[in-house]
Amino acid sequence: MNGLSDQEVATACSGVADGFAPGEVALLRMADALADTPANVSDELYAELRRHFSEEQLIELAATAAQENYRARYNRVFDVGSDHLYRRGLKFKQRRQ
Repeated sequence: MNGLSDQEVATACSGVADGFAPGEVALLRMADALADTPANVSDELYAELRRHFSEEQLIELAATAAQENYRARYNRVFDVGSDHLYRRGLKFKQRRQ
């Protein structure tokens, strides 16, 4: 998902995952779960992630998401405004065609 276009970011922010591969949808769901408080990844989501990624890949992906969430918390200290890319509770789904 590196190098997303503006349209792909807008689509992901809407909670609709049209145009994304199933593994990418699972990653979007993981990132959303890790940004929530408390950060919980369900057994169902973990099983879905394991269908697409190795344990080693998931460790790196989860560490990257956790580091980004950690870094974003500094914004509150310095009153940096939100870019409104994250909306709590998105359920990434692909529309049926």
